[in-house]
Amino acid sequence: MTIAHGEFPVHGRSINHDAPLEYSLEEGALRIFGFWLFLATDLVLFACLFATYVVLHGAAAGGPTEAQLFDVPGFTAETLILLTSSFTGGLGTYAMHNGSRRGLITWMIITVLLGLSFIGLEVKEFVTYATHGAPLQRSAFLSAFFTLVGTHGCHVSLGILWMLSIIYQLARRGITPITARKVFIVGLYWHFLDIVWVFIFTVVYLNGVMS
Repeated sequence: MTIAHGEFPVHGRSINHDAPLEYSLEEGALRIFGFWLFLATDLVLFACLFATYVVLHGAAAGGPTEAQLFDVPGFTAETLILLTSSFTGGLGTYAMHNGSRRGLITWMIITVLLGLSFIGLEVKEFVTYATHGAPLQRSAFLSAFFTLVGTHGCHVSLGILWMLSIIYQLARRGITPITARKVFIVGLYWHFLDIVWVFIFTVVYLNGVMS
């Protein structure tokens, strides 16, 4: 077998040392590309939910409206927490590229804690609305709101569990081409959710309180 410059076989596979660690195995590059395709399909899902919300947000059916319901300090705090978690996730990737397992795990744990804080605030928001006469079934507006924001929250919850599993793998195996690829992919997922939230913040909350 001819080995290209900068590569050597490891456990039956070749590692390309000229590429970032997460791309150093051929299967890593393919899986990252596959995940980009997954994000494209997830983008279609959120686009449909946004379109539904835009159509139905004015259908309050005599119930609470956006301006009456949304709490500016609450959704602002959620936004700041999620934006900060995206930053700490980026710092984790930076630590990984510098070969610091401790730094990577530390930043991922901080990201998880911020994600849990975000979910806690969102659950509190939903419970407050439901107990003050604004449950999901009250109007088309509320159904669209809970579905859109709740779907995003479910994605964040999945991301938290995903990161916890990767933290465990990093603690056991360290930074390898495989764990690096997993860290990179979950980072892409987390940044994607952050971008979706920016649109939720703008289209749903800001537009709602200004209407």
